[in-house]
Amino acid sequence: MYSKSAFDATYWQQRYETGQTGWDAGAITPPLREYFTQLGPPDARRILVPGAGRAHEAEFLHRAGWPNVLVADLAPAALAALQARVPGFPADHLLLADFFDLTPAPPFDLIVEQTFFCALDPALRSAYARQCAHLLRPGGKLVGLLFDTEFTQPGPPFGGSRAEYEAYFAPYFDFVHFETATNSLLPRQGRELFICLEKK
Repeated sequence: MYSKSAFDATYWQQRYETGQTGWDAGAITPPLREYFTQLGPPDARRILVPGAGRAHEAEFLHRAGWPNVLVADLAPAALAALQARVPGFPADHLLLADFFDLTPAPPFDLIVEQTFFCALDPALRSAYARQCAHLLRPGGKLVGLLFDTEFTQPGPPFGGSRAEYEAYFAPYFDFVHFETATNSLLPRQGRELFICLEKK
């Protein structure tokens, strides 16, 4: 998980150390699992999971044979959790890094969004959309889930609306899919958008 200002590396590391990880479903979520199974056989596509947390999505892809899956997170504990579960995950694909400092060298084919966007200070959402586009090759995709709801408790996580999100992404992406997810986890049903956005 990640956010600037008060939500820095120390903040997120403490969340892991104290077990305050309510965003972690303990496994890949059904919408992303279904999407990944439709990608076809593994190939050389470069895939980034930013703000990856314990990175269940990266684990799923790695175990399915995808060789170029990279994860980025500010909290060492998050990356250590993936290393512990999947000792064979390439060490050089574990990036202890600020998402906003990553460079497209080379660019990515796919960025996977899972509870990273909602962890950011909302003031950074425009920058998130811009950075995703910067990191992707032309025609590359941003795929994942966004909360289509407001939370009553102070964030993170921070909620939002479909119309708000559209305004962030429209300058950089064509909208392939941007609808309420039909197979969310039970506590999130009806409150998530599944997005598939293609870089212009």
